[in-house]
Amino acid sequence: MNYTMKIFRHMKIAGMLTVLAFLAPSCKDFLEEDPKDRIATSNYYSSAQDAVSAVNAIYAHLNSQSGDTFGGVYHSNFWITIGLASDEMLNNQPGAVGADQLSNFTHTPDNDIIFDVWKQHYKAITLANIAIDRIPSIDMDETLRTRLVNEAKFLRGLLYFNLVRMFGEIPLLLHEVEPLTPEAAAVDAIYTQIIQDLTDAENLPAEQAEGRGRATAGAAKALLAKVYLTLKQYDNSAQKSLEVIESGLYDLWDNFADLYKIENRGKQEAIFSVGFGDAGGSIIFWEVAQFHVRLLPAELTTAGVTSNTHGWQVPTTDLAMAYDAADERGAVTVFNEFNETVGGTPYNVDFDRYYFRKYWDVTVPGEFSTQQSAQDFRVIRYADVLLMYAEALNELGKSDDAHEYLNMVRTRAELAELSGLTQEGLRDAVLDERRLEFAAEGQRWFDLVRTGKLETLVPLAKPGVIPQAKHYLFPIPQRERDVNPNLPQNGY
Repeated sequence: MNYTMKIFRHMKIAGMLTVLAFLAPSCKDFLEEDPKDRIATSNYYSSAQDAVSAVNAIYAHLNSQSGDTFGGVYHSNFWITIGLASDEMLNNQPGAVGADQLSNFTHTPDNDIIFDVWKQHYKAITLANIAIDRIPSIDMDETLRTRLVNEAKFLRGLLYFNLVRMFGEIPLLLHEVEPLTPEAAAVDAIYTQIIQDLTDAENLPAEQAEGRGRATAGAAKALLAKVYLTLKQYDNSAQKSLEVIESGLYDLWDNFADLYKIENRGKQEAIFSVGFGDAGGSIIFWEVAQFHVRLLPAELTTAGVTSNTHGWQVPTTDLAMAYDAADERGAVTVFNEFNETVGGTPYNVDFDRYYFRKYWDVTVPGEFSTQQSAQDFRVIRYADVLLMYAEALNELGKSDDAHEYLNMVRTRAELAELSGLTQEGLRDAVLDERRLEFAAEGQRWFDLVRTGKLETLVPLAKPGVIPQAKHYLFPIPQRERDVNPNLPQNGY
């Protein structure tokens, strides 16, 4: 039985929700969840609190470690895959064959990281399908019930958007119970469902309902803008981007560094983020510091500045050198030395190369221990909407307006405004800006694929590494195809 369908037959609803409900409370500022113990499926989904817990379980699986997957959807493997399979990131983790393959474009259907990404997404989709199927029959406040179903639809739309871009034709599972060996759906059908889910989610409240991290109408519109941009439906993308802009709910931080301050999580520029909360030293939540474990250099641990930092994934030299000296984002995003005073102790540490820094808030004492990082993963933020709007306007032949919105992002970075670019020049300028703005945020492979630049730009950053046409999709995991002959393969 393939993994995707096995979770429908063997996943104990009570057990899954209990585990996820247990994990979520440490993220108190992010989402609140009422743990349930020994709940049978026959008597679950009978109250408003059951409905809230069911939807919170989906959110929890975006971050939490659960079962045989290495964390939740945005824990690490997803955004690492998108960074490594591009001109942005190199693998520096000894023995991590799967990561080496992604970085070198030698990955195969047996790649363990790709399989983990597949499993993480379908686990969360399973939880979304259960919520969407079960919540409508609960006797509860109608407004809350509708909101919870639409939050689940937003999350399902987001998850399928990731999967269809990565794998193309995949099973489109929309209910709690599905066939064990489903056919793969056509890409157009998957996008139709994504758009329907996100359109329903546009009816969500404009403001987060409670806590940090809940989907909103603005999040649905922003994600729809990206879906339409991917489909080259530039009119629709521009319209949704403009709706987000004109809502007046979002703005750029004056300083790029403010984005990654713990105190600013979920505020101003955040449209949808996945929160990892405050671990409080509990070892079960070691995973919340994967930004530090994976991105910060080992020299920081050796020098006693932090603990358990390894620098497993690092920026390409090409990316590190791409930041102009005046670009405020450069020093925030990458660094090759640390000469600062922390807790009254001065440190002067040189590194063997450049590393990613952007997720490390040195002003917060708790950010110096692997168990205590409280950073969010920013799935979509306001700068993304501005650059999507600029891209869509440019493709529609409205270059003057496109320059304006591109320059909003450049001005925040302390860079000079651009003017008079041709359509092709502006197209390249937006892509360059996205690279510098969203480094290590799980965007780059998607951007290179959407713009058709994977084969031309990767070799410039990784000499000798030459992507092929097949690398515009990832391979369907072979372990899935071994048990489901209905699954296709993407040229691998």
